[in-house]
Amino acid sequence: MLRAQDYLGGKYRLLNLLRVGKTCQLWEAIHDGEGKRYAIKVLLSDYMNDKQEVAFLRHEFEVGNKLNHTRVVRHYAYGRDPKNIYLVMELFQAPNIKMIIQQAGIDEIAVHITKVITQAAEGLSYFHKQGWVHRDIKPDNYLMKPSGETKLIDFALATKKTSLFWPRLPSRFHPVQGTRSYMSPEQIRGQRLDERADIYSFGCMLFEMVGGKPPFTGSTTQELLKKHLVAAPPPIQAFNKNVTESFGNLIKRLLSKKPQDRPKSMDDVLLLFHGMRVYVREPRRAAT
Repeated sequence: MLRAQDYLGGKYRLLNLLRVGKTCQLWEAIHDGEGKRYAIKVLLSDYMNDKQEVAFLRHEFEVGNKLNHTRVVRHYAYGRDPKNIYLVMELFQAPNIKMIIQQAGIDEIAVHITKVITQAAEGLSYFHKQGWVHRDIKPDNYLMKPSGETKLIDFALATKKTSLFWPRLPSRFHPVQGTRSYMSPEQIRGQRLDERADIYSFGCMLFEMVGGKPPFTGSTTQELLKKHLVAAPPPIQAFNKNVTESFGNLIKRLLSKKPQDRPKSMDDVLLLFHGMRVYVREPRRAAT
């Protein structure tokens, strides 16, 4: 079991445990030689011999190590020793947007909504321009500081847009598992994807950011996935009457069932969003 002051790779000294997930721990660490702080994702001991989980962590590094953008969390190193397998990343101390919605509500995001949406879109646009489809766009995979500064994370499911062959994924990351509330129809069907699949997921995320919940829910997995395939999304104003008609229409377009009916790129999404009001009445941060 890892503890504060333990070392990874002989140079990263663990300081604070930031988060514990199903398969990994996330630590704040310091590089003793550089004096610089990092975030380190460490695979839990129960998964050290799980080839699928190890492959996902390695893949995340191989994707992230080549990326360099202010709206995307940097990935610096992948390491393993007899007791640990880990990924060294930029330290961006912020909760993810899902946590903010669950713990503080959408009002915490509303005061910075234009900044958050713009930065989230810029990060995803850059990701696409590097030739990748993220395949896991959701509020959980964007970190947001109280200032509204936002960054994209988690590239374990990313695949090249040009790939003609879609490899079979381990069961934990089957396309209809884990992120069912944000799946595009074509991803549910197991079809080849381009950036428009992420754009659909981005629309689901925007709906949740201003409405408090995803556009589709279901009592069973089958019911939920069927709604993604055939059901029209509810108007966002049914969940938040303060949302403008123009922003509601943008979300509706992002959630089009057919990829060709969505914007072609995240740059197009940014152009459509530019100058748009999200709220009829501008929200203000509550006094503390």
